Amino acid sequence: MKINRLPLDDKTNGWSDILPSRPPNPPLAKNIMADWVVLGAGYAGLAAARRLSENCPDQEIVVIEAGAAGENASGRNSGFAVDLPHNVGSSLDELDGSHRFMRLARMAIAELGNTINKHSINCEWSLDGKYHTAVSPRGVKEILEPFAKELEALGEPYDWIEKPDLDQKIGSTHFTAAIYTPGGALLNPAALTRGLADSLPDNVTLYENSPVQEATFETNVQLKTANGSVRCTKLIMAANGFSEQFGFYRNRFIHLAAHCSLSRKLTEEEQKNYGVEKPWGLTPANAFVGITMRYTNDHRILIRHGLNYCPNQRISASEQAAVKRRHKELFDKRFPMLPAVEMEHTWSGFVCLSQNNAPGFAQLTPNVWSAVCQNAMGVTKGTFGGILAADMACGLKNPLITDMQSLGEPNILPPRPILDIGARARFMWEHWRNQHEA
Repeated sequence: MKINRLPLDDKTNGWSDILPSRPPNPPLAKNIMADWVVLGAGYAGLAAARRLSENCPDQEIVVIEAGAAGENASGRNSGFAVDLPHNVGSSLDELDGSHRFMRLARMAIAELGNTINKHSINCEWSLDGKYHTAVSPRGVKEILEPFAKELEALGEPYDWIEKPDLDQKIGSTHFTAAIYTPGGALLNPAALTRGLADSLPDNVTLYENSPVQEATFETNVQLKTANGSVRCTKLIMAANGFSEQFGFYRNRFIHLAAHCSLSRKLTEEEQKNYGVEKPWGLTPANAFVGITMRYTNDHRILIRHGLNYCPNQRISASEQAAVKRRHKELFDKRFPMLPAVEMEHTWSGFVCLSQNNAPGFAQLTPNVWSAVCQNAMGVTKGTFGGILAADMACGLKNPLITDMQSLGEPNILPPRPILDIGARARFMWEHWRNQHEA
């Protein structure tokens, strides 16, 4: 089959722009054979390749990446490795599901931490936890208070932080209260993805800037690029939302664009005016209208705000310019003591969601397995999805595979344009209903 839509790197990713330049691996420019192919060098694909190498040390593993490692979705998120589910239910079944998710997420964080330490990956990895914040009293009542009760039911530690203390910790008076949870990590996602790609085992070969133009899935798998091809007996699909282009999970995914800006470094005088020393990260009570923010180790402030339904996975330059202006307005309202600080980088990344928040984790054909659709938690969900897809493909009896399968599979969605109308109407409703959390 012909592949009609491919990832497009618009060269705007601020996380990679603040790093030293990195020469990518050469593209695939010949016809080769391999035992395994992993399609996609994001968190899922790199985790799968590393695990396959451990499981099959005498076999040859090839990773095909359409762009350069760290430049597509995996390198464009907000830089949180999250260990708790975003929404925890209060029923026993939901709490049990949360325990299963936490086992998976914490396994992923431990695996990433071990790899970072082993290979000295400089990605500003720090186990600083995060704040979950509410702007309004209504947000406190509807989101934070139930969240606190559910954390207690799960036996999870947390700190409830009221406004005066919160103002001092994050340097902004915009929020009413927060729940701080100590698990999870903050990081530069482009640096982490680069480091994972550049430290792959010896029996793994990564080809970058090698978009697949044609794919065949029969007894063997064949992928053709502009100047080469690869044949293999087994494949792990880790191309996230683009897996639809290969005939898998059609009518299952909702594609969103999420927008980020990263400020320039604060000067020493600005750091004094700001008055916060420790890095921090916060997530909003409502992701549709709220704002995700971070204060980084190198004294920059990140703003992530704005989710758009974006089925074509493309953002224009004019849209990005409007996002940058909006982010500067939001920054000025939250940090009035830093009026001269500009947004140095603005970019967008594409998020793949399922209607029921389930991952695309399955054996799709006799020789294809998948680890896709991380539902906006790509660092951890991609990592544990890739690891467990590799174990499942190798026939290993990892008990966490059952935990992974318990998360369900993506629902079938209405066809377009019905989906388009419904998704846009839902966004309008969410924005109207949750204006108090803006």
